[in-house]
Amino acid sequence: MSPLYWEGKGDGEAMKDIIDLALAEDLGDGDATTDALIPPDRKGRGALLVKSPGVIAGLKVAADVFRRVDPKIRLKVLIPDGSKVKPGDIAATVSGPYAGILKAERTALNFLQRLSGVATETAKYVEAVRGLPVKILDTRKTTPGMRALEKYAVRMGGGTNHRFNLGDAILIKDNHIAALKDQGLDLKEIIARARETNRRRLKIEIEVTNTTDAVIAAKSGADIIMLDNMSLTEMRRAVKAVEGRAFIEASGGMTLDRVRAVAETGVDFVSIGAITHSARALDISLELEPA
Repeated sequence: MSPLYWEGKGDGEAMKDIIDLALAEDLGDGDATTDALIPPDRKGRGALLVKSPGVIAGLKVAADVFRRVDPKIRLKVLIPDGSKVKPGDIAATVSGPYAGILKAERTALNFLQRLSGVATETAKYVEAVRGLPVKILDTRKTTPGMRALEKYAVRMGGGTNHRFNLGDAILIKDNHIAALKDQGLDLKEIIARARETNRRRLKIEIEVTNTTDAVIAAKSGADIIMLDNMSLTEMRRAVKAVEGRAFIEASGGMTLDRVRAVAETGVDFVSIGAITHSARALDISLELEPA
């Protein structure tokens, strides 16, 4: 049995669509200032300067933004995605038509800063559980339209992707359970129904809130059991009681201060929405000058 991973599905096509949307949003009817003041034949060069410590991610996206605005613009990566950076580091250089660089600058930086922020936040959690046999998972709590890129940034920070979308696995959560219990089904019967109708043979994960339900889920054939908002004591009991019959994911209320203690309970995964929904953008600027 293998755990539930999603690794990079559709990154390329998703990136193209997102860049198209972002450039249309920022350029609108054109860059009035640059078009009025900068000759089209003027050349420029610049450096993507890191101003705060973290993990860099999104340089390929930034490069594609510049190329989409003007194919003559070149971005040379000096520090690859997934690398730790510090203030003063130059992550990449850019050169080409000055006007094109100016038009692409904000959109490229928006992507780069956001994705580097996600990678940086992820790396903090990965570092906090270093040495323990546990993986840090993301969630679907992503910026609408940005999921493929933000999940890429999670991987650059050392994390692992959970479901990309609702079709990637069967994940039975509290609201599903409530609706089915209202029809008279118990936990064992709910899992049995999921297995019977699971023609694509997707992994089946179920959310539980106590050790008793965790054991029922394991005995009923769930592939992954999500321990939702449990205390550390209850998590340890659940892990021991399941006896390795299913993978175990801890979820809910995860903070950097708490995550190692959660990992030490013996769970296989810790899922953290904050690494995408609350990541702070990394401070990066473009220092540009005429060539």
